[in-house]
Amino acid sequence: MPSQARPVYLRLREQIAAAIMDGAYPEGEMLPSVRALAAEQSANPLTVAKAYQQFQDDGLIEVQRGVGMYVVPGAAARLRQQERQLFLKEEWPHIRARIARLGLVPDDLLADAGS
Repeated sequence: MPSQARPVYLRLREQIAAAIMDGAYPEGEMLPSVRALAAEQSANPLTVAKAYQQFQDDGLIEVQRGVGMYVVPGAAARLRQQERQLFLKEEWPHIRARIARLGLVPDDLLADAGS
């Protein structure tokens, strides 16, 4: 599914998940406030709140009332595992089919990896 066709809160969720996995939002550290992230992303604060709520529901962030939201220990590893499973289930079959259609072999893919 093209990223522009996805709801904004899902695109925000993907960006936040990537930032957690990449260490931009380290485990134990506070996330940007809903308003700050909304301003940074030019998004509606309710949309950001919806993305954050999904992380909270999944147990990846915790809220300390009056203080902020924090990335829980182990969140990056859990997200990485979830993203791997999602990739293998939803994206890889399409990529593998396209590779086959184009007649590419592993050496072709590895040769271009450094460009």
